[in-house]
Amino acid sequence: MDKPTLQGEMLVLRPLRAGDSDGMWEVVSDAEARRITGMSREWTRADVDRWVATVGAADDRIDLAVTANGSDEYLGEIVLEAIDTCVGSASLRLTMRPAYRGRGYGTEAILLVLGMAFDGLGLHRVGAAVPAINARAKSLYENLGFRVEGRLRDAFRDGDGWTDGLVMGLLDDEYRASQLPAGTPEGA
Repeated sequence: MDKPTLQGEMLVLRPLRAGDSDGMWEVVSDAEARRITGMSREWTRADVDRWVATVGAADDRIDLAVTANGSDEYLGEIVLEAIDTCVGSASLRLTMRPAYRGRGYGTEAILLVLGMAFDGLGLHRVGAAVPAINARAKSLYENLGFRVEGRLRDAFRDGDGWTDGLVMGLLDDEYRASQLPAGTPEGA
């Protein structure tokens, strides 16, 4: 599968490359990032370098670096994974470096990937698994039209304890309705 480059107002989403290892290492080493994303795997620096060098060859996922217009610096990563074109579904995941959280980059990155998923790949559903402790992510996804579809009890680690996982999803018709200008009737 070709890995696209997506251009937004503030961002460029581009395929991962070897130079992104430093930024990705910062994310997987950050305790708060690990907590709010439910990341449980322990990564070594060699693991990160190997991952960045090889993930682009996978056919069932698109891993893109989040960069700001005018700069190629890795700010974070957005992933459309478990892409199943027969079922028309995929899962979405976003992780930002600590200094770039809460600046609106996640919203634009998700919207760009949703456009690619629904308009480019012709998917029917995009899902996300959100740790229940991550109220910011839940709110972001809900503001973009995702609905909570279920709860997985104790699905993620939270330090020495557990937290539930929220199963969220967005269907193609919901996405298209959310893209209409205010006051435009559906089907117009």
